[in-house]
Amino acid sequence: MSVLSVVEPGLLTTIQDLGRPHAIAVGVPPGGAMDRFAHRAANLLVGNPPGDATLECTLKGPHLVAERECLIAITGADLNPQLNGRPAPMWTGFLLAEGDRLTFGVRRLGARAYVAVAGGIQGDRWLGSVSTYLMVGRGGMAGRALQAGDSISVAREPGAPAPGHELVRRLRPDYSDHTLHAIPGPHAKRLDAEGRRAFLGEDFRVHHNSDRMAYRLEGPELAMRGDELLSFGLAVGAVQVPPGGGPILLMADHHTAGGYPVPAVVASVSLPIAAQLAPGDEVRFAEVEVEKAVEMRSTALRILDALKT
Repeated sequence: MSVLSVVEPGLLTTIQDLGRPHAIAVGVPPGGAMDRFAHRAANLLVGNPPGDATLECTLKGPHLVAERECLIAITGADLNPQLNGRPAPMWTGFLLAEGDRLTFGVRRLGARAYVAVAGGIQGDRWLGSVSTYLMVGRGGMAGRALQAGDSISVAREPGAPAPGHELVRRLRPDYSDHTLHAIPGPHAKRLDAEGRRAFLGEDFRVHHNSDRMAYRLEGPELAMRGDELLSFGLAVGAVQVPPGGGPILLMADHHTAGGYPVPAVVASVSLPIAAQLAPGDEVRFAEVEVEKAVEMRSTALRILDALKT
């Protein structure tokens, strides 16, 4: 059932769910929504299971027209959403009537917004997921970003709409704080004292050559000691350091194996913050013990659990 038509697609708008983590063993990146907290919250605000597909809108959002009444929610980055030319609510479920226009203005905070529709967004399924994987042209809308003229359908008939479900402001992520909590990685001891001081004490800048696969970070060079490594399995959030010393932060579409040392791994609770970084943004790392990272993750999951209806 078609619910939205695409007038303008925005800079990069794709269909994403929670990805393909089970396919890593065969060399396929996990993919899926970059900001999984915002993605899950958007779904829960419209009564969907948290793993349903949403629209991930990057830096500049699309222009959408409702083909029929539908319940939607917008979370994540503040890309200045507007309903028929007036400010639209964020982190709140609200109704679109047939003919209503959802547009986005100048980006105010963050990099990626998520639009959920009651009933879940339908997409092409590949390896158990409808997430768009642009590199191989699979999943989502024929494996590509949205284009003008596309129609967005829901995966199933939604229940009775219940607008007004909201995540209160104090429980929303603080996307203005670019501190990423990180735990020591498997090669933490290869980082000398000066490199450790630089990694945890100085700011880095997200390079313009950054995408859903990885962020290149500009800043102090990190010298890694030791012999060359054999390739090993990688995870989202891993901070790799190639021979040049410039760290690389792996994101959702990361390669699944590599041989660069990993002195640190960004804790899962900080990955939503990382997902909202745009080229040119400054970012800093703060070491956190595993137990504290688990506690922080549990807090985030409790917030999401409270949204379930």
